[in-house]
Amino acid sequence: MKTDITSQLEFFVLLARHGNLAAAARALDLTPPAATKRLAQLEARLGVRLANRTTRSISLTPEGETYLHHATRILAEIQEMEEAVSSSRSAPRGLLRVNATLGFGRTTIAPLVSQFAERYPHVEVQLDVTDRPIDLVESGVDLAIRFGSLPDKRLNARCVMSNRRFLCASPRYLERHGTPTSLADLAGHHCIVHRQNDDAHGIWRLAHGNHSETVKVHGMLSSNDGDIVLSWALDGHGILLRSEWDLARYLESGRLRIVLPEFVQPSADLFVYYPNKRNQSARARAFIDFLVERFKSPPHESYGPLSAGIQLPA
Repeated sequence: MKTDITSQLEFFVLLARHGNLAAAARALDLTPPAATKRLAQLEARLGVRLANRTTRSISLTPEGETYLHHATRILAEIQEMEEAVSSSRSAPRGLLRVNATLGFGRTTIAPLVSQFAERYPHVEVQLDVTDRPIDLVESGVDLAIRFGSLPDKRLNARCVMSNRRFLCASPRYLERHGTPTSLADLAGHHCIVHRQNDDAHGIWRLAHGNHSETVKVHGMLSSNDGDIVLSWALDGHGILLRSEWDLARYLESGRLRIVLPEFVQPSADLFVYYPNKRNQSARARAFIDFLVERFKSPPHESYGPLSAGIQLPA
């Protein structure tokens, strides 16, 4: 049976994660009044207010933020301690918190979590999908799955899949407007711009061997959503710069074609990030190994310059 202090720590971490007492009460199978009483008892014992309440949400006080920081760390250490003394031959078990980007997490990572759960039924996986940056160290998330590098030097990373970026367009567009034969030709074409982070608008940086060039492109359509710009390219509205992961199925079906294949943008490889390699849990290692295994399945059928590098889940 868990000690009272452990239960209090878990209750407060859950409360902070949900952001309101009603949701935390449902997660713990409590009534809202019981959850409210539990928070009040915790605050009374500590002699400080941990959270400001409204009718719909809570916000942590500075003392609450401090309590959450230490509670998250202590619970992680307790979990690591139990794993360290348990038999190394036992199956991975316990809670694994995973974060992935919204679209990729929904369409690709979620099905893989389903397969992982069949192989490791004793591991409880909490998958959160969001495009906003997260702090793995402070949030208590075990693993984050992202394309490209993260700037946080406190993190470790493992590359799961290589992922180059190519210029592409639909056959319909190329039939109407012709196929560019040089980067200079892009000035006369409609280009679809995917606005990302703080990247300069309409600036494509492309490499050819050891040589790199920067080209300013123009077009009538742009969006900060990758699925939207991809759909516009499929509809024949222009030339798009996109990763091979997103292009694979459409290149294979012929709905898109690579243009200027000798020019590529720096890779957006897929990484799994985690805070601490030395104390990594067995379930986290199992999940990372599972992802690497699934993304290294046999490639799709050959379709031009991507066939040697594409690696997709079965």
